[in-house]
Amino acid sequence: MSAPRLRVGQGFDVHPLVEGRPLILAGVRVPFELGLDGHSDADVVAHAACEALLSAAGQGDLGQHFPPGDQRFAGASSLELCRVVAKLLVEAGWSVVNLSVTVVCDQPRLGPVLPVMRESLAGALEVDTEQLQLTPKSSEGLGFTGRGEGIAAIAVCLLSGT
Repeated sequence: MSAPRLRVGQGFDVHPLVEGRPLILAGVRVPFELGLDGHSDADVVAHAACEALLSAAGQGDLGQHFPPGDQRFAGASSLELCRVVAKLLVEAGWSVVNLSVTVVCDQPRLGPVLPVMRESLAGALEVDTEQLQLTPKSSEGLGFTGRGEGIAAIAVCLLSGT
């Protein structure tokens, strides 16, 4: 019997906070006076997750699949991008063992919306919530996240191949 094919992937995304846009994290509209700026809905959680998954599967990166200058993706829901990435993984013979995403921001506090965010992202990626961990972390007032200038997300995943 041969050992299972396993691959680890890592993803990162960051977007600036601006006025006049909704804050979307893991596909959930989070109550806050600022939103993230970007070509799509700028969902750093979904973007970092997709980057990790694509990396592990050897399928390039998010920009290759959804170029930021392509008007088809202007204002796009990042959950839709997640659905496309999930389909790519299956077609390439990979399944998600687990995915962990850390969201770095001092404000807003994400604890109250974390369960909804987890359900939303898991649904888009077609994984069980037990396979997905979302962890909010404060940067204790340091750096651009601590000053409220932006939000970052870091993701790591483990895939199993057939």
